[in-house]
Amino acid sequence: MSWLKRFSSYDLLMIAILSALGLAIKPIVTPLIHLVSSPLMIPGGSLAGGLYMMWIVLAIAILRKPGVGTLVGLTQAIVMISLGYFGSHGIVSLLSYTLPGVIVDLVAFISRYHNSVFSHTIMCMMANITGATVVTVIVMRLAWLPLLISLTTAAISGIIGGIIVHSLFNKLRAYNLV
Repeated sequence: MSWLKRFSSYDLLMIAILSALGLAIKPIVTPLIHLVSSPLMIPGGSLAGGLYMMWIVLAIAILRKPGVGTLVGLTQAIVMISLGYFGSHGIVSLLSYTLPGVIVDLVAFISRYHNSVFSHTIMCMMANITGATVVTVIVMRLAWLPLLISLTTAAISGIIGGIIVHSLFNKLRAYNLV
């Protein structure tokens, strides 16, 4: 656990807060999204995922350190599992929460942590596509066409989440909160 020494108390507090926000938004957004996704027969997580994944991207935008996304995802996974909220995913929740954080860390590293709308959008989109892939392939075992529809929906939702992240980040910066 020597890699945790890179993070200050402030960093860990921000990771905890943004992880909690990502988990807290799910029970609020999910029923609303299911009103739209159920009649269209689209997995609700793919459609709402951009709003879940944006907190991982915001954590990276604020802290700009390697491993932040992974730590946010892992924190969310541990909290969900320890509270017993497996839902229909079971232990796969460990992967569906952690892997998007790992992917976002990789994208952030490649983009050199640029805080641009393009960077935030790509990070959020890739996080949501990763989470949707884990759930649709391992849990739902969708055929190719529904899988492609789900991943396309995840990409669009991730783009929207990335735009929201960029706007939020700019507001936080304008008020000198980050």
